[in-house]
Amino acid sequence: MERADTLLKNGLTSKEVEESRSKYGLNQLTPVKKVSLWQLYLDKFKDPIIQILLVAACFSLIISYIHSDYIETFGIFMAIILATTIGFYFEYDANKKFDLLNAVSDDVTVKVLRDGKVQLVGRKEIVIGDVVVLEQGEEVPADGTLLEAVSLQINESSLTGEPVIDKFTDKALFDEEATYPSNRVLRGTMVLDGHGIFVVDKIGDDTEIGRVAKLTNVDSEVTTPLKQQLTKLAKFIGKIGFTIAGLVFVVFTARDLYFFFQVEALDSWPQFLKVAEIVLKYFMVSVTLLVVAVPEGLPMSVTLSLALNMKRMLRTNNLVRKMHASETMGAITTICTDKTGTLTQNKMTVASVHKCSLPSGDGLLSENMALNSTAYLSEENGKVEGIGNPTEIALLNWLYKENIDYKELRESVEIIDQLPFSTERKFMATFVKSRVLNKKVLYIKGAPEVVLRHCAIDYAEKAQIEQTLVSLQSKAMRTLAFAYIVLDGDVAIDLKDISLYKELELIGYVGITDPIREEVPAAVASCLSAGINIKIVTGDTLVTAREIARQIGLWKEDTPMEASITGPEFEQLTDDEARERAPKLLIMSRARPTDKQRLVKLLQDKKEVVAVTGDGTNDAPALNFAQVGLSMGSGTAVAKEASDITLLDDSFNSISTAVMWGRSLYQNIQRFIVFQLTINLLALLLVLLGGITGAELPLTITQMLWVNLIMDTFAALALASIPPSIDVMKDKPRKSTDFIITRTMGRTILSIGMIFLAILLGMLYYFKGLPEGLTTYHLTYFFTFFVFLQFWNLFNMRVFGTNHSTFYGLFSSKAFWLVSILIFVGQLIIVEYGGAVFRCEPLTFSSWMEIIGLTSLTLWIGEGIRMIKRLKTR
Repeated sequence: MERADTLLKNGLTSKEVEESRSKYGLNQLTPVKKVSLWQLYLDKFKDPIIQILLVAACFSLIISYIHSDYIETFGIFMAIILATTIGFYFEYDANKKFDLLNAVSDDVTVKVLRDGKVQLVGRKEIVIGDVVVLEQGEEVPADGTLLEAVSLQINESSLTGEPVIDKFTDKALFDEEATYPSNRVLRGTMVLDGHGIFVVDKIGDDTEIGRVAKLTNVDSEVTTPLKQQLTKLAKFIGKIGFTIAGLVFVVFTARDLYFFFQVEALDSWPQFLKVAEIVLKYFMVSVTLLVVAVPEGLPMSVTLSLALNMKRMLRTNNLVRKMHASETMGAITTICTDKTGTLTQNKMTVASVHKCSLPSGDGLLSENMALNSTAYLSEENGKVEGIGNPTEIALLNWLYKENIDYKELRESVEIIDQLPFSTERKFMATFVKSRVLNKKVLYIKGAPEVVLRHCAIDYAEKAQIEQTLVSLQSKAMRTLAFAYIVLDGDVAIDLKDISLYKELELIGYVGITDPIREEVPAAVASCLSAGINIKIVTGDTLVTAREIARQIGLWKEDTPMEASITGPEFEQLTDDEARERAPKLLIMSRARPTDKQRLVKLLQDKKEVVAVTGDGTNDAPALNFAQVGLSMGSGTAVAKEASDITLLDDSFNSISTAVMWGRSLYQNIQRFIVFQLTINLLALLLVLLGGITGAELPLTITQMLWVNLIMDTFAALALASIPPSIDVMKDKPRKSTDFIITRTMGRTILSIGMIFLAILLGMLYYFKGLPEGLTTYHLTYFFTFFVFLQFWNLFNMRVFGTNHSTFYGLFSSKAFWLVSILIFVGQLIIVEYGGAVFRCEPLTFSSWMEIIGLTSLTLWIGEGIRMIKRLKTR
């Protein structure tokens, strides 16, 4: 006590400040380590498809060296560079936007007591042992213990989700259920009302906000579902490619060597050269098969799809910082959401007003609300913002909506004296010369149980009022009562004299709530119908959390009580018990940051794909460890830094939209995979048959580059440009363990690939049987026919996975039309002007019409099949 009294009088000396600073350092949070531009770029090479493409490029380089023709190798390396550079650019651009959004300042000054004087110092200059003076509207600069608290109310929503917390130094008044002790103040929280003095005991990274920030920098090592599935696809393609290439090399090399040794002996240099020629021939065929098996356009298509999705999601107020997050949203199975500021507006609002039958009752209530208050409203650009206590701001906003000018009331009524709200008294009083009664009136506003105790009302009326108040409180409302007493005369009065507050006249009472966002119930219903579980994780009370859950449609009458738990109760569970309980939970109240993070990890252990939403520092660890962290644009810097996506409009509805975008994107990626692998299968079989028969390949390397790289890039853009469909929200979330190629996709790739192969081989057989043989004109016809088979198949892929007609929404899809025209015009230019580079000759008009007409059967047959399916499902 003696030490506390000394600190209150003098604070630290200059010498003690320097000693403390040299021992504990500055009051700064260690900044988040930024990923360097090189690291950001090199991270793109961790993509499994890029890695298998690098292997193919190395083998291609061997063939290129032998033939002194590096076009194929150059094309593959260009595909790698383009895919990685596009991904790098879009993430870099998103991070630049994020840095502007998240800019913070450390230049804030703080009042401290040093050498017996109050001084202003920078926040980072605060040291352990400093005595800090807190006033209304200031941010707490460090963690500490209160030495003095006068009507002190703190907004701890950044750490606990609680917008108003009463603080005391008297242990008898401590709230046992509070997340943090009632005499503790924490860095990053705001002083709403009253004032206080505290001694600093933790600074910088040792503060609660610093400890939470550390957890956001830990590598969560969570792999996104798409990356898992692309890794499986890369392994699958690698196995197929290497197996076929290996078998072809071994079988055909062994066959030719067997026949060679039947007629010749290995006894001279020419025989050695012939053996080497046989081995080299089939080695080159095998490597060619391997290169053809790898879909060069796939990495770029996935990157372009993700990048385009990032840009389009920004228009719907989703700032995507990490590219894969835009797709991962489509695989989400559970959303753990904060309450305050996410489900609710974080804006206290008068929801229920009950007036007593008094003469001039409305005028008395308005005067009480306007005069018996220290809050203010400011209007800028048509938007009204409050300054001061959130509860008082709610009352002023109610007056504003009732077209009552609180400023005019304050200016026209003389305020004689005022007794500020005290957490001990639980009421505020203001003595005025009332304009309504034209008398001196003492207005009282405070906790209903306190105000009613001093009011002159009969037992029956009091019981009825108390019943109504209980009903309001059960709906998660804070209640306030208003009363007055006429104190006419010239005798000076002391507002602290409790004897004044007798025989009060009750004016009325109100219920104040933090209302849910209008769009939340519909967004929650959309997520639930899409098979996504929603869990509310909040620092608020269990009663409030359940009421909010009821209002948004999450908590039903028949919901078992086991679906809710408090943070301390959850902490007591063993990991095995908590792991079994976690999927069944709908609500966790009084949750601390570590509780939320633990819940996320346990859900992930159960193979759940988890998204976490939040705006406070308390949400940051869970945001970091989730597969997708969704922060609010108005949230704290720590929360935004830990997230993958920032919701610029703070709307839960944007989450439902992001899920729809993610699922649609995944569907578009699957469509492209079917399109791309059909081409690769076809090319692989052509090379394989050519290698077996010894015939020259009907497609040149430059032609294959056009098909596999440039045309596929256009196709990726076309499919990525397909707008999201609300239909995807009717499906259940996919499993992260699922193979990206479904059975339907596999059957489609094989069937279309084999049909196209039969058509193309038949065409080659026909051309070879002509008197002039297989000419350059015929090979140009063959190449163009090959391209247009893929061109029309692109239209089929646009609606793959549905029974819709390909013309469904086609005419409103400008991007798809633009890309289709580019492919058409590109092929026309190559054929007419490509010459020897593309081994092409100009085709006649009739040949063009034949090719377009015959290949378009691909589209019409697909349309017929889909129409039959639609008729069957009616």
